[in-house]
Amino acid sequence: MRLRLPVLQAGVLALAMIPAASAADIVDTAVAGKFKTLVAAVKAADLVETLKGPGPFTVFAPTDEAFAKLPAGAVDDLLKPENRDKLRSILTYHVVAGKVMSTQAVKLDSAKTVEGRSIAIKTAGGGVMVNNARVTKADIEASNGVIHVIDAVLIPK
Repeated sequence: MRLRLPVLQAGVLALAMIPAASAADIVDTAVAGKFKTLVAAVKAADLVETLKGPGPFTVFAPTDEAFAKLPAGAVDDLLKPENRDKLRSILTYHVVAGKVMSTQAVKLDSAKTVEGRSIAIKTAGGGVMVNNARVTKADIEASNGVIHVIDAVLIPK
């Protein structure tokens, strides 16, 4: 009987060390993180399946408060079907192909986005800036990439 308990404990410990196979993807992680405006925009831009794909992706995710900083009516206007292309451009400007963790990002001056243009990355005031947005929370891992939370919406020029 004494041998069984240590074997059982070792088995439980081994199972606990196996990574969860059902980790949430970028979209599900954003939903759980309460990024309501971002998720609504991803749906309106028809990017859900893309961001649920294998990736990996790095997403600089604006908070609901970041979207609220846009001029009045701007979000509602972008969510209209006739503005889908503009919305897709803005959203893909927040996505970098590959999984770029914060330890890698701080070593970069810029990164090319899925949209095609580059975003500037710099350290300032003890934090990381992406264009004019501050990273407020980094390295939220998803099964197909990573999310870095930012406090402003990035608009391609």
